[in-house]
Amino acid sequence: MSWVLLRGLTREARHWGDFAERLARSLPGPAGAATEVLALDLPGNGTFCREDSPATVRDMADFVRAQLQARGVAPPYKLVAMSLGGMVAADWALRHPQEVERLVLINTSMRPTGSAIDRLRPANWLPLALVAARWGRAGHAEQAERIIHRITCNRSASLEQDLAAWTQIRQDAPVSAANAWRQLKAAAAFTADGPPACPVLVLSSAADQLVHPRCSARLAQAWKATYHEHPWAGHDLPHDDAGWACRRIGRWMGDS
Repeated sequence: MSWVLLRGLTREARHWGDFAERLARSLPGPAGAATEVLALDLPGNGTFCREDSPATVRDMADFVRAQLQARGVAPPYKLVAMSLGGMVAADWALRHPQEVERLVLINTSMRPTGSAIDRLRPANWLPLALVAARWGRAGHAEQAERIIHRITCNRSASLEQDLAAWTQIRQDAPVSAANAWRQLKAAAAFTADGPPACPVLVLSSAADQLVHPRCSARLAQAWKATYHEHPWAGHDLPHDDAGWACRRIGRWMGDS
């Protein structure tokens, strides 16, 4: 049985950093048994940056399912997903309940439990518009990543290393402006008819500057999910405090 990681809007597997390894070490299991944690890319991002992003979250979920089938990785799966990836994972669990055994959602949002201004907080509209205006221009990769870091991360101790790594990712596997726009529209349109059949853990960040944490709190309440809120992390909780997230997931699994 495999754990699967899904990232958010225009991000890819490498943006998880060492989260997969840390999660594997945090999970309870038989002594000596290896835990497989796979970080997959959404269509239009990472390995698939040259492909068109689908217009719907449903099609993104089917794309990711096909990746696992092509690799010969059989269900059921345990999904850990953040932001747009959380919508993809939720759709997957709702439409294919026999394939998803556990669902962990990090700083995600979806209708009907999240309003438009909570799902993308107005203070970020102008900075994101500036990123969009310069999207793909030569020489603007680091500037774009610096704005994204400021909006999504509250831990700045590794800022320069993060910017170097993220800028390299943007140069290696550039996400087109058209794909970024399609992903944004798909996310805005997504509605979850929940709750899913499997156990759900919802994690949020109290200081998330991009998505209001009440989106996660309302989702957890509606789905009767286990819910924990980090006191100071930003939207990119796995970046800001991977240890806290891994411990919460590990304890949830142990308690279950």
